[in-house]
Amino acid sequence: MPNQQKKVIFCMAGVLSFVCALGVVTALGTPFWVKATFLCKTGALLVNASGQELDKFMGEIQYGLFHGEGVRQCGLGTRPFRFSFFPDLLKAIPVSIHVNAILFSMILIVLTMVGTAFFMYNAFGKPFETLHGPLGLYLLSFISGSCGCLVMILFASEVKIHHLSEKIANYKEGTYAYKTQSEKYTTSFWVVFLCFFVHFLNALLIRLAGFQFPFVKSKDTETTNVASDLMY
Repeated sequence: MPNQQKKVIFCMAGVLSFVCALGVVTALGTPFWVKATFLCKTGALLVNASGQELDKFMGEIQYGLFHGEGVRQCGLGTRPFRFSFFPDLLKAIPVSIHVNAILFSMILIVLTMVGTAFFMYNAFGKPFETLHGPLGLYLLSFISGSCGCLVMILFASEVKIHHLSEKIANYKEGTYAYKTQSEKYTTSFWVVFLCFFVHFLNALLIRLAGFQFPFVKSKDTETTNVASDLMY
């Protein structure tokens, strides 16, 4: 492939990585990871509410990795509330999983920025074979994509397995008990998913530029090895 086309491909991959890094930085600080609705079971049982009456006992919550906000309803009007995970909810959430999700998000940002620099260096500089060359780009893309996958797995397990929304809704609520009715991942979570997808797309772009995947021998090399074996 001509050098000019390789430069265009590497520039495209670098721009995609840079956009991903900005997206994850923005997502990390926003409360738009999950949106959930929950029912005030105590109030609904007291008045035996059903049908449209349950709307008076439905609350909403949305949150991210650091903070969130919501509205509680238990038949007596709305009660808005705000919260932050540190230090408000340390006793209610699985701290190790939550901290690891934040840690891998930060690692993802750093690796994505490093990947951006390497792509641009390969486009306009004279890269070293191992560190800055195709092998290094493949390695960075794989590790970055894996970090994005880990962030999604950790956060999803915290939300679904450990019932994070329900724990937040019931935090410091001694009188009323709330039960989650629905949960959906929102903008920031899907930004991380797109970043995960883009890193593996970048690996395909590297292959499109004419570089073999790591640990895959070219046919020429195999032919040379076979010829050498036959000679001896």
